[in-house]
Amino acid sequence: MSTRTATPPEVPAAGPPGPRGPSRMPLWANPRLGLLILLIALVAVFTALRPAFLDTTLTLVPLQSDISVYAVVGLSQLAVLSLGHMNMAVGRMAAMSAFAMGLAYDRLGVSLVVGLVIGLIVGTLLGALAGLIISRTGVNSFVVTLAMDFALVGLITILYTRFTDGVAFGSRPGGMDALRNDTFADYCMGDLCGPHIPLVAPIALVAVLAVGLLFRFSRLGREILMTGANEKAAELSGIPVRSRVVQAHALSGLLAGLAGFLLAANNGAFSARIGDAFLLPSFLGPVLGGTLLAGGAVSVLGTVLGATLTQVIYKGLNLLQFQLDQLNLYIGLVLLGALSLDRVRHVVAERRRARA
Repeated sequence: MSTRTATPPEVPAAGPPGPRGPSRMPLWANPRLGLLILLIALVAVFTALRPAFLDTTLTLVPLQSDISVYAVVGLSQLAVLSLGHMNMAVGRMAAMSAFAMGLAYDRLGVSLVVGLVIGLIVGTLLGALAGLIISRTGVNSFVVTLAMDFALVGLITILYTRFTDGVAFGSRPGGMDALRNDTFADYCMGDLCGPHIPLVAPIALVAVLAVGLLFRFSRLGREILMTGANEKAAELSGIPVRSRVVQAHALSGLLAGLAGFLLAANNGAFSARIGDAFLLPSFLGPVLGGTLLAGGAVSVLGTVLGATLTQVIYKGLNLLQFQLDQLNLYIGLVLLGALSLDRVRHVVAERRRARA
């Protein structure tokens, strides 16, 4: 779902009606449609080249698990992009949250859910701290979160060295292995079996729905978007801009913590490497999906499609046995082409609207 701020309509003066306003964006100019078409085309190409791309155990189930992780990572970045900000520490926030979870499981013996809640609290506090610094000092979010990223890199190394000899936590709570290995098809009732969907996917789906509802229907979400569209106007309208900045960054930290948990569940361990590869995908999903870097407009559905497209490219090229350097090159070219085509489509649509 896509959410944009709306400006109050002008009251027309008395007299003959003026020309009609610009029409809505045509369907073909919708970036979500372009992503969907490209996604279908890539799936068809990869399937033709490697039929194993549609193999349930080898490809589809792991692909769904990866999409679940990186969709939540994209939502974490989307939360601050709504303000026109950036969170360069999204991966380290995930790593710190995962450390807190691993420590709670290993040393306190808490349940799976309790450890998850502890990790989410840590992620939320880290995000809120970044937002508080930004709102109080006026320093650019890029600078603040990049500095936090460097600080957390050192802190995470120290903590893992202190508590795990720099490796990973060995303890796993009950239910962790099921999240990693099971699908709904493994739980049958008589002759009725569920689909081959990993158990981590519904967790990501809940996050997607929650963020979508927040920005579309809640006052908090609308005010965050209005702050991102025009901070001065939002402040003059009575919106507590500083609080909204802190809350948006806190939401980003919470979602980063959730992504860290999902990745740990997929990997089967809470290690210091969690979150290392989060930064680039955190931007690719929202930007490919139509979220504005300048703030004021987000697309939750587009973020999910963007994350899905990125992971399909990774999986397909991996099955084609591309080397790592080649893999990164072709992924970059495909994504650059997708962004360029989307920009061309958007410019053409805007010109047609202007002529209407």
